[in-house]
Amino acid sequence: MLAILAQANLRRKRRIVATGHVSDYASLGRSFAIESALESSPVTVRRYWISEKYRSQLTENMHKPRLFPFIIVGVAGWLAAQPRPQPQQAPAKIDASSVWQIPPSFLNTAHAVCDASSHIADCIIDQMSKAGAPTAAVSFARKLYAQNHGDFGIMTGFQDEGPVAFAWITYPQRGNTNYGLLFVNGQPSIVNVENLRLLDRKTMVKSAQFRDLRNQFPQVDVWPGDRDGKTWPESQPGPSGGTQFVVAYPLINGCRACARAGLAIFAWNFDAKGKFLGTAFQGMTPAPLQ
Repeated sequence: MLAILAQANLRRKRRIVATGHVSDYASLGRSFAIESALESSPVTVRRYWISEKYRSQLTENMHKPRLFPFIIVGVAGWLAAQPRPQPQQAPAKIDASSVWQIPPSFLNTAHAVCDASSHIADCIIDQMSKAGAPTAAVSFARKLYAQNHGDFGIMTGFQDEGPVAFAWITYPQRGNTNYGLLFVNGQPSIVNVENLRLLDRKTMVKSAQFRDLRNQFPQVDVWPGDRDGKTWPESQPGPSGGTQFVVAYPLINGCRACARAGLAIFAWNFDAKGKFLGTAFQGMTPAPLQ
């Protein structure tokens, strides 16, 4: 076998040298490798012969048609068949159809039915339909209840100001402030005017007016207003083509029953599309005469 392999190798070398093709120099290198192998043991020759066999198979496989383009086409078809995400729809606008004037007997009737329930507010909202409330009013009450984390309220007034609207709210179960005010139809869809965390309080407490007021009322601070549903906030042009709504808040010296120290004025800013931009402290009115 060694003699046969040596003769075949010699013929290969002669052919490569005679043709001079650059592509055959790799074969020439393998020929010299065979010569080196012939000088070694028969085991080495067998290993080389096996490696040459698999090299030949690999070269043959490389020239076979590739499956890669077909895989790409298949993946592209699968992706095209997948359902595309639908664009988010804007929430439905809140309007005057959500207003409901609470009948005088409603609360007594609802409490008679719901006081034994483990979810009183949910039960009372269910009773709204039975008392003749419009479907939109019931839906709004549920939405507000979820956002307020259990504070049940009913819309009893509405005024469109564009780009946002006012919604007056009656909170039947509250002990003190039974009325509130919301900005609706903006971004976010509901903004609670009585959420004191949204007020520009940092600017207020740094103002000279507030520091002077604290000399007279050491425990003074801003409190939620008791909105009566009759006095609407004033509107005026805001920055960048938006709108400002001016809202007053009582300044009270420590507790709800304590001395009143005037009003703090804040502007609620919305851009032209109704996006809430924050609040800005505008000043204070003096304390009432004692």
